[in-house]
Amino acid sequence: MTEARVPAGPDGAAHPPGTPCWVSLMVHRMTATQEFYGALFGWEFRPGPRQLGPYVRAMLDGREVAGIGQLPPDRHLPVAWTPYLASDDADHTAELVRHCGGTVGVGPLEAAGSGRLAIASDPSGAVFGIWERAAHRGAAVTDAPGAPAWHELRTRDTPGVAKFYRTVFGYEDTPADVTGPGHVTLRLKGRPVAGIHGVGDALPRNRGAHWLTYFGVTDTDKAVTRVSELGGRLVEPAHDTAHGRVATVADPEGAVFSLVHGVG
Repeated sequence: MTEARVPAGPDGAAHPPGTPCWVSLMVHRMTATQEFYGALFGWEFRPGPRQLGPYVRAMLDGREVAGIGQLPPDRHLPVAWTPYLASDDADHTAELVRHCGGTVGVGPLEAAGSGRLAIASDPSGAVFGIWERAAHRGAAVTDAPGAPAWHELRTRDTPGVAKFYRTVFGYEDTPADVTGPGHVTLRLKGRPVAGIHGVGDALPRNRGAHWLTYFGVTDTDKAVTRVSELGGRLVEPAHDTAHGRVATVADPEGAVFSLVHGVG
């Protein structure tokens, strides 16, 4: 983890282009997944756009924080949290992704008046979303218990992917000195918005480069225990960092995410 701060626009305002503005999870068992995250984070749910199948928006104290969708029965895709990066023009951003060596797998397409989206992957294969806001601005709260707190790309090739994201989204990237070589912080106008964590050969063989979402909690150790009680599992034990106490876990379908206490 680099710098735990996700700047967001004020309520009703658009997130600046390049800002992680939403996070979404596609699963096989919608009801069970909602029960898991509802019990873990206190989320409630309401229906969302259905272009790609059944989809709900997770609500925290009445404000939108994340989305959960249903995978088609015949699609055996990895279950993973996917961050969406804000764009003023999803079609233009998708073209930049292709031009810079990435791939666009879905879209750009309209989401029932909520906005325009695409699902892409960078040259290392890490999947992310592109979101052009219309009625839906993205997450209404960050840096709070039960809400996304940070997004970090785990990769073997920090210089290559940093160049890709810098070109496509206009990031400035600076070394994250507290976490060692190969780690950089992605910034917009000097503000940290996401990180790249170079893990080299430590990247799991069964999982390539990927984005990891951190969710805020009030107590990391208690949250880890709750994950296990709800049918999830521990991936990386809780440990103290310069930005708070962090643990990495997986939900019952295998979606990996981190828990952090002490953000900001």
